[in-house]
Amino acid sequence: MGLIADLWEDVQFVRRALSLLGTIKRLPPTIEMTAADVLEEQARRTPHAPAILYEGDTVSYGAFDAAASRYARWAQGLGVKRGDIVGLLMENEPDYLFAWAGLAKIGAATALINTNQRGPALAHSLDLAGARHLVLGSSLAEAFEGAAGELKERPTVWTLGPVHQGTEDLAAALAAESAEPVGREARAGMQARELLFYIYTSGTTGLPKAARFTHVRFLHAGNAFAIATDMRRADRLYNPLPLYHSAGGVAAVANVMVRGAGLALARKFSAHGFWDDVVRHRATMFQYIGELCRYLMNTPVAENERDHRLRLAVGNGLRPDIWEAFTARFAIPRVVEFYGSTEGNVTLFNTEGKPGAIGRVPPFLKKSFPVRLARYDYDAQDLERGPDGFCIEAAPGEVGEALGVISSDPRNLFEGYTRKEDTRKKIAENVFVAGDRYFRTGDLLRQDERGYFYFVDRVGDTFRWKGENVSTAEVARMLGLVPGIREANVYGVAVPGTDGRAGMAAIAAGEELDIAGLAERLRERLPRYAVPIFLRLQPQMEVTGTFKHRKVELVKEGFDPAAISERLYFLDPGTGGYVPLDAERHRLIVNGAIRL
Repeated sequence: MGLIADLWEDVQFVRRALSLLGTIKRLPPTIEMTAADVLEEQARRTPHAPAILYEGDTVSYGAFDAAASRYARWAQGLGVKRGDIVGLLMENEPDYLFAWAGLAKIGAATALINTNQRGPALAHSLDLAGARHLVLGSSLAEAFEGAAGELKERPTVWTLGPVHQGTEDLAAALAAESAEPVGREARAGMQARELLFYIYTSGTTGLPKAARFTHVRFLHAGNAFAIATDMRRADRLYNPLPLYHSAGGVAAVANVMVRGAGLALARKFSAHGFWDDVVRHRATMFQYIGELCRYLMNTPVAENERDHRLRLAVGNGLRPDIWEAFTARFAIPRVVEFYGSTEGNVTLFNTEGKPGAIGRVPPFLKKSFPVRLARYDYDAQDLERGPDGFCIEAAPGEVGEALGVISSDPRNLFEGYTRKEDTRKKIAENVFVAGDRYFRTGDLLRQDERGYFYFVDRVGDTFRWKGENVSTAEVARMLGLVPGIREANVYGVAVPGTDGRAGMAAIAAGEELDIAGLAERLRERLPRYAVPIFLRLQPQMEVTGTFKHRKVELVKEGFDPAAISERLYFLDPGTGGYVPLDAERHRLIVNGAIRL
């Protein structure tokens, strides 16, 4: 019976692989095909089909295209042309999609700004884009103004909603434009390899980096996800994830767009309102990240949590320890777990629903899916190389860093960042043979004999919390600006019952440090998910012989006051400030009574 099941898995995998490979051949980067073409085709084919369902309203594909055409004409009137960048800082709503689709119609690109960014990080992201215009959701006007003073050059700001002083009325400007279709001549000659978005990623160190995302990657992602999920025109995908991220803004959106299906969109994720939305929108699938699933598991039983039409959930980060309990409790027939990153060229799918696996490449198809695991030297913090100077491929069951070969194949493109030095750091050369080039994911994976991949850990200092990458260097830099803090060493610690790692900072501080006001000060400078949960006050910072901060020992010691003699604090979710971490509070955190 096991052999038959294995053969059936292989047959299904080959079927999907052949379908995907056939699509790729039709989507070379040189073709004149863009995301705008896909939208316009769906509007012509099924103008009345639901494209976006949002807070009780339904936007058809025809209306979607018409709204995007208004944005296109508005931008043309401002002199925005092919290759120009326009910033977009807005919470989830239909206009978010109208805006970037409209800009795509005229060959312009959109910088999708992370709505959690504040202060220097937000200013840095806007400066990286170099946009002369910014589309701003009115709910984020305060965040923008908080960063405006640090901008190298302030863009013209167009506010959608109540207009704030110093900004333009976007709604009025759009209302004055025609909704008639914008002809393809507006982007004549444009190719799929050209830029569609900048999507921001914290990378491994420092301030956010702007990753290039082209039309061909958007189209390839849409087809890959549509094949993996068997997306049909009648499907409705519920997406509570932010549209500035590749998961919510590309994987979900491209998936429905290439098939002409419906996107049920939430402004923000709400664990308590999740099932109400799924049922109301008659969703047949939803997009998740691992933390979302854990949040749902921690909510009281809802009357309608099994009264839905879901046929699958698609996403990344569903932990093995809750996988089967999650699907059983909420009656989810199928899970499609995937692995990928915004800027990377490594994408894996676990279409078979094997609990815990992030994807699969059967051994007999290895050459068609050039994803390799290379041994990692933890001491050198780099890829391990043999006597011949080449990397050593990890054997089945052995941990290695995931690498993706770089080539002209749409699956294997690495389009890099706005800064060449950032791009260069992610490329390994002469890896397995002379002259080859690979994208370094920075993720440690292992693969079993059947070809299933499993996530192990991140290399370097970046850790994930609340579904976001947290740059330890950036958090440490912000802590260092606080009066009284001499040095800060930031790292992630495991907390039972949570996904990712919670931020912790060992700080060397003087008596003048204002602990009571520290949390609020940090929230002004950092996204909420990046504010450290735990603090460890040290008289002086421990360093290595080469004057690097010691982290390994600190991570092992964690946040247990029984094992640490120095003063500990934690960010109390009740008060919003740092309070002393004693044995009783530690116990409540560990057993889940205090939820971080």
